[in-house]
Amino acid sequence: MDVNMLLESIRESLHQIGVFLPRLLLAIIILIIGWVFAKAVRFAIVKALRAINFSVVTEKAGIDQFLKQGGADIDTVRVLGSLSYWLVILAALMIASNSLDLAYVTDLIGRIVLFVPKVMVAVVILVFGVYFARFVGAALTTYLRNIGVGEAGLVGRLALYAIVVFVIMIALDQMGLGDIIRQAFLIIVAAIALGLALAFGLGGQKRAAELIERWSRHSVEDKSAARGQTKSVL
Repeated sequence: MDVNMLLESIRESLHQIGVFLPRLLLAIIILIIGWVFAKAVRFAIVKALRAINFSVVTEKAGIDQFLKQGGADIDTVRVLGSLSYWLVILAALMIASNSLDLAYVTDLIGRIVLFVPKVMVAVVILVFGVYFARFVGAALTTYLRNIGVGEAGLVGRLALYAIVVFVIMIALDQMGLGDIIRQAFLIIVAAIALGLALAFGLGGQKRAAELIERWSRHSVEDKSAARGQTKSVL
């Protein structure tokens, strides 16, 4: 009896292994094909973006210089190529895990797969947005200098920064982080406004008192002068 139970358990284990091995082999084949296809997609994306001179736009926008200053030996074109590579790899992992009936892993990877294209679109929005901001800032500075405005450079930089902040908000909103960033931004702005109000309120009391006293003195002097003119006329 014990021998029969042992044989039955061994038979069941071998059956499960026999069912699992083909799935495992299929998952490995899917991963290999996905890896090869991911390398091909990355190569094609990088070549296509360089062919349309997308790297020129990223250089003029200053994104590549920003990445180099941060210590990254990579440009924006290669970033988009890497994102497309990992998009394919993650898609292959999702298919492979689904073939192994790993529902939780498949769902988790699926969420990441849906997030990566949003990041790619956000990068493109950021590149063209910053490029447009630099163009507007330079054009506005040149125009104001031509008409003789003294603070043309400052106004141009303010316009540049305003557009860049707006573009960053759009890019973050594209990734689904807009609400969190907006709330954090409002908290920061409120904190800065409160700090400035306290600084001016506490530090400017003496100055405000001097101004009020000066205005009062001028008002009294003006009234006295008006009375003197009235008496002289009479």
